Amino acid sequence: MTAVLGERLESAYPAYLRCLDEADENAAIDLALDLLDNGVAPEDVLLSLVAPAQAQVGEWWQRNEWSVAQEHAATHISERVVAAVASTVRRKPSRDRVVVACMDGEWHSLPARLVAEVLRLDGWEVTFLGASVPAVHLVSYLHRHDLRAVALACSLPMRLPHAARFVDACRRTDVPVLVGGRGFGPGGRWAARLGVPWVPDARAASVALAAMSLPAPATPAGVGDTDVEYAGLLAARVELIDLCVAGIPDVARYTPAQLDATIADLGYIVDSLAAAVYVDDVTLFADFTTWLGEVLGSRNVPLRTVDAAFDLMAERLRDFPRAFRFLRGTRLAPEGS
Repeated sequence: MTAVLGERLESAYPAYLRCLDEADENAAIDLALDLLDNGVAPEDVLLSLVAPAQAQVGEWWQRNEWSVAQEHAATHISERVVAAVASTVRRKPSRDRVVVACMDGEWHSLPARLVAEVLRLDGWEVTFLGASVPAVHLVSYLHRHDLRAVALACSLPMRLPHAARFVDACRRTDVPVLVGGRGFGPGGRWAARLGVPWVPDARAASVALAAMSLPAPATPAGVGDTDVEYAGLLAARVELIDLCVAGIPDVARYTPAQLDATIADLGYIVDSLAAAVYVDDVTLFADFTTWLGEVLGSRNVPLRTVDAAFDLMAERLRDFPRAFRFLRGTRLAPEGS
């Protein structure tokens, strides 16, 4: 029977992708509810249909095969599907209350919503606070309730320094903290650097919540806002962006829209560089620049322009040993181009 249900789910996946491609919300909801009616577990619908489809949507956007509008439409439909599954399958809580939230500035809320719904299906009493919750408001909320834990999502490694401050604020409420998301790196490597428990997915989160009290160790020495080089990068952020805009010849020919996009990309570069310095790990910056190269290359942006930005930043940051080394060791354009 399990094999039959698995085959049903697998065969439904291409149809679900077509629903997203055609922006057919009703068909997507009907497909998901039909799977429930045919015995497929709701958590499997969420984790083996909605989640991988959303990952595929992200890849299509990254390769410039889908526009931002298409990606947003697909995300909205998947959110509606999650809501339909949640309203169809209502289970009385049998476990403690857990808060699931996205950190301030974290707008990718669908992965956290999937975690919240799977935890609810597993018997936890879940409060989902949604995207970009200001730390002061989350802390106030945590003080008001008796909680098993708070689960925080971070999808972008460049947000790690902010995530660390967010985690620290939650720890001061004496509520155990659990984190997840791509922002903490492969295998949660940067969560370990920040001294906070990490889980790879919703099912692992439920197991972790049931098995341990989620201790809150202190942030390891050498990682944090007291790092002089990290603080210096924050202070130089605007200067570095202006330096590149003024110093790269190609930028003078950009349209206003292209200039806005370039300024945003330069900001992401500086933020990722600062995050890499924050956790003292060049792979964070290397992984980001590889991704950026794929995104910009698919949009025919000359990668030599990005390399020129690295050179200008490195020259300005000669007194920042880690940042200088990370920038000098990174090139996106093929040699000789």
